[in-house]
Amino acid sequence: MALLLLSLLLLCARSPEPAMAGDPFAYFDWEASYQSARPLGVAQKVIAINGQFPGPPLNVTTNWNVVVNVRNALDEPLLLTWHGIQHRKTPWQDGVTGTNCPIPAGWNWTYRFQVKDQVGSFFYSPSAAPLHRAAGGYGGIVVNNRDVIPIPFPFPDGDLTLFIGDWYVKSHKDLRRSLDAGAPLGPPDGVLINGLGPYRYNDTLVPPAITYERINVEPGRTYRLRVHNVGVSTSLNFRIQGHSLLLVETEGSYTSQQNYSNMDIHVGQSYSFLVTMDQNASTDYYVVASARFVADPDKLTGVAILHYSNSQGPASGPLPAAPDDQYDTAFSINQARSISGMLPPAAPAPTRRVHSIMVILP
Repeated sequence: MALLLLSLLLLCARSPEPAMAGDPFAYFDWEASYQSARPLGVAQKVIAINGQFPGPPLNVTTNWNVVVNVRNALDEPLLLTWHGIQHRKTPWQDGVTGTNCPIPAGWNWTYRFQVKDQVGSFFYSPSAAPLHRAAGGYGGIVVNNRDVIPIPFPFPDGDLTLFIGDWYVKSHKDLRRSLDAGAPLGPPDGVLINGLGPYRYNDTLVPPAITYERINVEPGRTYRLRVHNVGVSTSLNFRIQGHSLLLVETEGSYTSQQNYSNMDIHVGQSYSFLVTMDQNASTDYYVVASARFVADPDKLTGVAILHYSNSQGPASGPLPAAPDDQYDTAFSINQARSISGMLPPAAPAPTRRVHSIMVILP
């Protein structure tokens, strides 16, 4: 009896390990640390992964086993969550407070999970300390199809990831102290695209010497553009001057393919578009992410540049217009309702469901 009791105690003391044999493993070794950056022209600390802001991608294939060793070089506990990844066999690896403990400063932790029967576009970000994500620490997750399972659209010529999100000049610690004192979060100071500030499309609104994102493309080719809203409070409208956005996937679900001139992307949402570079290359083109449902959207506009390899000059003209409904949420709600799932033959189980979208608007 004593031996049986001892065996049960030892069994309970061990964390259960998933049975993941037979599928490939992908190993990642990360360090989270503070780095100095000037996204909006003001020096501040951002959270970088392996010195990168945004962080490095997790690019894996469905059914792979993912092993991510994270060292926390910050001065406070850190917890990473994997948005949209279903932890069926390892629910304690989801990076959510309550099922995961934060990594203490100076310590490391190894996440182990399997991207079982999943494909699509996701992202990771900090989730422990309030407003950690306001300092960065995010990056993309791409889960590719296995070769035996085709994607329900022509294979694109390239694959690009864009992180759009609101940004505050105040540090995440200052923002946290303000909230703890009962003050509102307040409007952000700008919108970043891939961790960089806006292209100077307007000398009055954008100060000089801001580093902006340039997306290099080849004329005539079609790219899969994975767009994630990694902000903390602001819905954004995404659009590309002169180009159509063919929606094909959102957060692991293939969609009925339809074109949009612009798309409202709310905090935490991820979309995949096919964008064909079919325009005249006499100039570059604006890539825009602007705040929705705010008092002065012109001041909260992120702008990157789409650069054709044979472009003859800089982007010109006004920015492509956002929906003209400053506080009317009907357009955004109806647009979300227009997205429907598709049921491609021979697709893995998660893509055979109709995708549902929850939109929380002010």
